[in-house]
Amino acid sequence: MNVIVAGSGIAGLTAALHAADAGHRVTLVTDDALGGGCTPLAQGGVAGVYGPGDSPAVHAADTLTAGGGLADAAAVDVLVSEGSARIAELIARGVAFDRGADGMLLLGREAAHSHARIVHAGGDATGVAISRALVAQVEAADIEVVEHASLVDLIVADGVVRGIRMLREALTDMYADAVILATGGAGRLYAHTTNPRGARGGGIAAAIRAGVAVADLEFMQFHPTVLGAGAPFLISEAVRGEGAALVDEHGRRFTFDSHPDGELAPRDVVARAVARQAAAQGSPVRLDATMIGAARLAERFPTIDRVTRERGLDWSREPIPVTPAAHYLMGGVVTDIDGRTSLPGLFAVGEVARTGVHGANRLASNSLLEGAVFGARAAAALEPDPSSTPTSAPPTFRSRIVPVSDAENGTNRDLNGGVFSRAALQQLMWDRVGLLRTHEGLAEALETIRSWRATAVAPALRSGVSRSAHEDADLLLVAEATASAALARTESVGAHHVDHEPALIGA
Repeated sequence: MNVIVAGSGIAGLTAALHAADAGHRVTLVTDDALGGGCTPLAQGGVAGVYGPGDSPAVHAADTLTAGGGLADAAAVDVLVSEGSARIAELIARGVAFDRGADGMLLLGREAAHSHARIVHAGGDATGVAISRALVAQVEAADIEVVEHASLVDLIVADGVVRGIRMLREALTDMYADAVILATGGAGRLYAHTTNPRGARGGGIAAAIRAGVAVADLEFMQFHPTVLGAGAPFLISEAVRGEGAALVDEHGRRFTFDSHPDGELAPRDVVARAVARQAAAQGSPVRLDATMIGAARLAERFPTIDRVTRERGLDWSREPIPVTPAAHYLMGGVVTDIDGRTSLPGLFAVGEVARTGVHGANRLASNSLLEGAVFGARAAAALEPDPSSTPTSAPPTFRSRIVPVSDAENGTNRDLNGGVFSRAALQQLMWDRVGLLRTHEGLAEALETIRSWRATAVAPALRSGVSRSAHEDADLLLVAEATASAALARTESVGAHHVDHEPALIGA
């Protein structure tokens, strides 16, 4: 089979390697350089190594609890039962997870985990270690790589996916027998996010346009501890797992007011507590890691230690300011436990997918695990369509050279008379479809987004427009779907919290 994998995070890289190992002809297309995206930014680890008193069943129970009752038990069982094998595979592919003097893997604990079961690499550089190892494997394999190519649309004929339309120097069609989406999430919908630029929901938008089922887009997880000085920089939850405390302006540990587990409560609970306390006191809350000590902080969290010091902060001596930011999308393209979507020939893995393992709220360190587990499963499920011959005699397509703009926040004059800009959309989503929501705010956001989309000329996206315009169209489409889903879910659950008070986390 000819297989296209769109995306080069842990899910895409794993899927591409497994597909190539199975004898498929694989082309990996990535929006960034190979190995870009969210994976190399991941400070947290990979859950799934079980010590005394722990087991896959206990891990499953923690995952289901964090998911607010909405996680799919069968998908969770797959995640936890296959996790150890995928971690062993990562080690075999060259990921050097941290070990103690006895040679045993060091296991950490993060919020809502009942046991220490998380492996890290380089302290807080797990994602970098995984990305480098898998990229090296891809480069050594018989896999064609196309870099800096944005997914524009899925090519569908006779109810089957036939390939992708991508934008590089030109709009180009690429045909295949199967497509695996691994394009990541949609954190760039929001004004404040830990996500890189490529996380704009492009895979989800392409799926929606192709009529593929999506779900749970209302469940955007906001990380509670992003450095409140300078550009957004995530302070890993593992810091709190090591004993750091969230404190108010008087040094009081306020999170216990919201949950008996305090700083180690589920992320949505901690993030809302942080937002409310910051609003109440009119200043950011602080993360106090001084009790951990300078030597341990530098050893366990070398990246965070370096960045905080570069920004003039000594977190070994004084608490540092932190604030919530959009971090991880639990919803996405609906799949079964093998990554199949509602469109024959199309698979989705990683953050772009809604496998059901996260429910309403992701358990920490389950995301890298999900990418590895379901990336492998999707590759194993590839089967040729007997009626499909798209690669034997593909229809001709004339590539159109188009201007490529990297401007992220320019005004799109084709939208609503010039009032739309990406920055305006991101701020609207932050204020109205963010961490704390109201029915009225969601309705207002949806009306505004629809007015912006109504004046966008969708056909123009195929007739010579900039990369920025393509990205804006994706963001608007996913924003509308997200606001619609949030408005439809009237009860608060997990990361979707409908408040009866005005929003408290404006810019």
